[in-house]
Amino acid sequence: MLSVRGLKKYFGHFKAVSDANLTVNQGEVVAVIGPNGAGKTTLFRLISGQLKPSGGEIIFKGRPIGGLAPHQVCRRGISLSYQVVSVFGRMSVFENVQVAVLARRRQVHRLFTPARRLAVDETWEILESVGLQDRAQAVSGSLSHGDGKLLEMAIALGNRPELLIMDEPTAGMSPEETQATIELIRRLTQKMGLTILLCEHDMELVFSVADRIMVMQSGRTIAEGACDQVRCNQQVQQAYLGEPADA
Repeated sequence: MLSVRGLKKYFGHFKAVSDANLTVNQGEVVAVIGPNGAGKTTLFRLISGQLKPSGGEIIFKGRPIGGLAPHQVCRRGISLSYQVVSVFGRMSVFENVQVAVLARRRQVHRLFTPARRLAVDETWEILESVGLQDRAQAVSGSLSHGDGKLLEMAIALGNRPELLIMDEPTAGMSPEETQATIELIRRLTQKMGLTILLCEHDMELVFSVADRIMVMQSGRTIAEGACDQVRCNQQVQQAYLGEPADA
């Protein structure tokens, strides 16, 4: 579904991403890991269109998308759930998701039909899929951090993506919230058939949900493969897991 080859992003003389390579197959959960500053978030911003590559290629479903605007990438079938929660804080949970659905349907300019009557069923389905149906009428700004992250995932799902990119989905969550997120990721892939690309520092989560792992260091891909292969890779142990090379 997604192929990244030799991807580069330079900011002046600083090489944020110098040689990133990644493959994501349909229906997989692929995790990108690496130390802080490895280039993971920059990689996600390049894929989602927020940044333009300095070199290399990004191919999604057989078509190049490197350099497209974010809304164009979104309409191709890619949604991004951000590391920092970004929602309309004064609107209800329901309204936040409804806006995303209406934007995808291009119904934001229906002047003679009240918005509250549009896309109601689909909005409820999305809220139920992430477990927020009981908080539908709550003001989004009043949500806990964990529920706020779930709401952002629901907004991303409102775009009906084929590939969902999740940047540190459990950052700042309690152990209970993290476990609920793990179960949600499994539901999204197993029951909804979604393909997921995520960046995460919680190794327990990574090894419990990922089909494959890509490891970055200093802007480069240093390993990519099945979880057991990556776990046993000596370069990964030295660079990221903090283990000696002869472990």
